[in-house]
Amino acid sequence: MRLHDLKPRPGAKHRRKRLGQGESSGHGKTSGRGGKGQTARSGSSIRIGFEGGQMPLIRRLPKRGFNNARHATRYLPVNLQSLNRFEEGARVDETALRNAGLANGKAAGIKILGTGELTRKLTVSAHAFSASARAKIEAKGGACELVVIQKAAASQP
Repeated sequence: MRLHDLKPRPGAKHRRKRLGQGESSGHGKTSGRGGKGQTARSGSSIRIGFEGGQMPLIRRLPKRGFNNARHATRYLPVNLQSLNRFEEGARVDETALRNAGLANGKAAGIKILGTGELTRKLTVSAHAFSASARAKIEAKGGACELVVIQKAAASQP
């Protein structure tokens, strides 16, 4: 195989849709914009859920009941096999995991999950552990330290 034999995979290249090239092209006359109206105009954009001034469906439906999503504790998951990058006997905490790029983003804490095998003895400090992760860490002679999440105290008058 030589450089001149290389070509893109089938379906990787598409012809550009050429608008306004006559009625027989299939993209003539209105050029794929339908009839008249707001969406036919250049520069027009209508936000998602807008129904032309009619009360939108999301606002028509009643919102009742309890939703646990706003009260749930969200953890950043870290698999056990990814802890093998740390040295034998190392202490692995939230800052070490974030510096290693294993836990990114905002969350209440970090949860160690038991996917994969651990090959080293580690002292792991996290906000939550799955039962299998805790068993595998302790089977290697390591230790699991539970970090307590600090809840924001309610302001009192």
